[in-house]
Amino acid sequence: MAVKFTNLLGITGVHPGERARALLWAQRLEWPILVVALWIPIQWYLEETGAVNLSISRYFDWGIWAIFLFETVLLTSLVGNKKRYLTNNWMNLVIIIGGLPLAWTYTPLVGTIRNLRLLLMMFILVRISRRLRQFLARGRLGTILAIAAIVVVLAGIIVTRLDTSMGTVWDGMWYSWVTISHTGYGDIVPKTPAARLFGGVLILLGVVLFTVLTASLSAFLIGTEVEKVEKEEFKADVMLEDILTRLERIEQKLEEKR
Repeated sequence: MAVKFTNLLGITGVHPGERARALLWAQRLEWPILVVALWIPIQWYLEETGAVNLSISRYFDWGIWAIFLFETVLLTSLVGNKKRYLTNNWMNLVIIIGGLPLAWTYTPLVGTIRNLRLLLMMFILVRISRRLRQFLARGRLGTILAIAAIVVVLAGIIVTRLDTSMGTVWDGMWYSWVTISHTGYGDIVPKTPAARLFGGVLILLGVVLFTVLTASLSAFLIGTEVEKVEKEEFKADVMLEDILTRLERIEQKLEEKR
């Protein structure tokens, strides 16, 4: 089902049966693409608040566009079945053609197009979700806490711009943390339809994230207790071995006297 969903969105990536070099570069490019996904809401927030002007923001737009162009051209040249790769990743072509920053200057819908970059972030996260699931499946508590912190920060940035009545970014982060953890104090409530829809996504995300976090925390605590027991057993084995060695020496001396 997940494969069909990614095929439908045009974000399948390199086929597992492709050349090893293509698979290697696809894996290497996942981290730069992830950085782009994390940067998109930050840039969107800076533009919405007027912290950066559009002339500076345009350089970032060109950088994001160049990364997608480089990835598509490189992987297309490395894969054996180029038609299959382009067909299964048609969203890359849409991003390259429709996301050309030069075209934004001549369209009256430039504001709407710039806001649609948040959808691009969602597409990127869905595309690399398999890698994120692998990180979560390892059960490393530090990694899971880092992912949760990133989600809270980005969600706080996005929700405060979807609903300006929610307050500052810190208020948005507090709302995101309360929503993801399913605490629900109700002190900060979204009012716009877009913010409420985003809140629903956070609730579903929190179900997955905190389930994994709870399991990892339990495994960490249990593992700590197991380590203590193993250390005590090791000490007991060393003491027992020392006692047996001394008994053997005593037996040898008794035999000598006899």
